[in-house]
Amino acid sequence: MRDKDVKLPGFGRGLSARVLALTILFVMVSAVLIYAPSIVRFRVEWLEEKLNMAHLAVLALEATPDYMIDPELEVRLLSHVGARLIALRSSDGKNLLLRGTSPPLLVQASFDLGERSFLQLAEDAFDTLRQPRNRVLRAKGFSPRAADIVVDMVLDEWPLRQAMIAYSWRILGISVVISLTTAGLVFASLQWLIIRPMRRLTGGMVAFRRDPEQVSLNFGRTKRSDEIGLAEREFAEMQERVRQALVQKARLAALGTAVSKINHDLRGILSTARLVTDRLAESDNPEIKKAAPALLRSLDRAAELCSDTLNFTREGPPKPNLEAVDLHALVEEVGESLGAGRAGVWRNEVAPDCRLLADHGQLFRVLHNLGDNALLAGAGKVTVTARHDEGRVVVEVGDDGPGLPPKAVENLFEPFRGSARAGGTGLGLAIARELVRGQGGELRLSRSDAEGAVFALDLPAA
Repeated sequence: MRDKDVKLPGFGRGLSARVLALTILFVMVSAVLIYAPSIVRFRVEWLEEKLNMAHLAVLALEATPDYMIDPELEVRLLSHVGARLIALRSSDGKNLLLRGTSPPLLVQASFDLGERSFLQLAEDAFDTLRQPRNRVLRAKGFSPRAADIVVDMVLDEWPLRQAMIAYSWRILGISVVISLTTAGLVFASLQWLIIRPMRRLTGGMVAFRRDPEQVSLNFGRTKRSDEIGLAEREFAEMQERVRQALVQKARLAALGTAVSKINHDLRGILSTARLVTDRLAESDNPEIKKAAPALLRSLDRAAELCSDTLNFTREGPPKPNLEAVDLHALVEEVGESLGAGRAGVWRNEVAPDCRLLADHGQLFRVLHNLGDNALLAGAGKVTVTARHDEGRVVVEVGDDGPGLPPKAVENLFEPFRGSARAGGTGLGLAIARELVRGQGGELRLSRSDAEGAVFALDLPAA
């Protein structure tokens, strides 16, 4: 099947454009959230400034002995304030009024700045912006110049609305500039810190998927200490390990093909050699008779090596037939199989009622391999125990042998490298772990020291 050609998305469909768009959107949303209290505050300050100007205009009345001024001056004062009528009331009961020559007015809305909550002021502000035509307003509040003086004035709303619209446009312009500047800075930072490394990492993954054995496509190392640096280092390490695994797999596949072709002929040759050796064992010559058993063992090991190599190079382990297995009885069977001609002691300390979910034949093979390895390494005692752990059964196979060599521990479950004894192939433990994993479990080395080695099998409980 031909691999689909994978290309990195362009700017419009990539992560960069989305980050830029979201940054602008979030900044504009923030500007909108800031705009509401800003426009409310602007309206209040505009009205307070009018109250202040109205207070100053009314003070002209106090400069006259009879609190009367020229009507023309009164009109000019009201025009300067932008009001139609101004009334001032002090705490001592003094009332002053500027009304000009305006006819009786129909007030359409009234506001007391000292008694309005923020929500009411916000509602008033947006109500002003929504008005399609001018309204006559009555605004009342304490004078900014004297807290004991109440200023009451009547004025047109349209100038207030125009000032609020102009302020809104200024806010919009500033928000656009801020959003674009912020978006540009955030985008540049994210592009440098995240997007470019992510595109590089993605490109490395695509190239590695297309040709995993190409050494020139190595991702390389990074000095970054953050999460992306960790991801890059882990990807580089994964590249190396997968490449090594592929090389090993290719070698094993070639080896399996070769062994499959010569296995039949080799078995025939070994069978013939064994027959000859059996006849040599019947010889009257004591030297020949003494050497015959060693020759037989060598031929058996050669046949076993041939079988193990062939089995390992097949396509994966055999499919397990999972069933409830009586572990105590199974361990007894393994001990009987190992006991013939063995000087070691097989101790079964598994509870009689211990049962787990496994393939009987495959689990027998795993335990037999572990016990056989321990006895061949010189162990005088092999002990098998089991315990339940949160729906699992942990089976431990421990011995009192010399432990495993450090080199064997490093490559313990690697085929052809993890043998713990001279002449071993290193396939036994590799096959054992493969069989255990196929049954939904795990095989690991729990301990290895001068007092012996302990292997642990973790399998589902029945």
